[in-house]
Amino acid sequence: MQELIKLARAAQRADGALPFSVYSSYREQRILNAPITKALLIFVLAGTKRLGGRDEINCPTGSFLFLSNVSDIDMRNIPAAEYFAVLIEFESSDFDCFKSQRSAETRYVQGNLDMRLAKALMQFMEWAPYAPRDLWYLRRQELLQLIHLSGYGEVTGLVGQPNFSQRLHAIVNEDICHDWTMGRLAERLAISESTLHRRLKAEGTGIKSIVSRARLSQGLFLVQTTMDPIGRIAERCGYQSQSRFTDRFKQQFGITPRELRKTREPGG
Repeated sequence: MQELIKLARAAQRADGALPFSVYSSYREQRILNAPITKALLIFVLAGTKRLGGRDEINCPTGSFLFLSNVSDIDMRNIPAAEYFAVLIEFESSDFDCFKSQRSAETRYVQGNLDMRLAKALMQFMEWAPYAPRDLWYLRRQELLQLIHLSGYGEVTGLVGQPNFSQRLHAIVNEDICHDWTMGRLAERLAISESTLHRRLKAEGTGIKSIVSRARLSQGLFLVQTTMDPIGRIAERCGYQSQSRFTDRFKQQFGITPRELRKTREPGG
């Protein structure tokens, strides 16, 4: 595990975007309603991850968890000396290779990080800093196929077609600071505002909720993966006021950005 952790830290130091994220902390993190908007593969390399209202999913060191694009989930990241995990988001198109094999809908797949999967993850992280973004999907599919061929056939049922709200969430994510309105989103989708309103109502949501969720999701990601000042993160997520961002963040996740940031600081 230490070799994988060392490699992940080295990739983090390279310039440019990466096809994975690193989450670490030195104190326990409790995060409510964490949004999972894409299928998410989590490798726990140190500490323990627990998910669900009653810690129904327990992921110790040396395990992986593949989550479907469930809406929101409570989670705890529990350090031993440190909590350390590598996260990889998957697009729904990455699962197209399983179209003829789709199983029943699956909420999650859990297993051990064996030698073959650890080697594949190592190669993924070694290759990542140098690979063009257009090729990232190839290595994601390699990991996906390896998990499938390692006896986790239920992985084929992790992802279905995105619903309407998820499609809107993806559009908002493309320009998180944009002033998204009903009219602008309707224009983007080439539908009328009344049709947009009707489809959102059918899914029990609205534009403000989708935009707020997308912005807070990005805020959570930045608090967890960067050391940018909280005010700068608020600005990057479309908030003109740091205090407003902090209030919304606390309402959504049950913890303030600053409190969460402190868990990442040794001895914090």
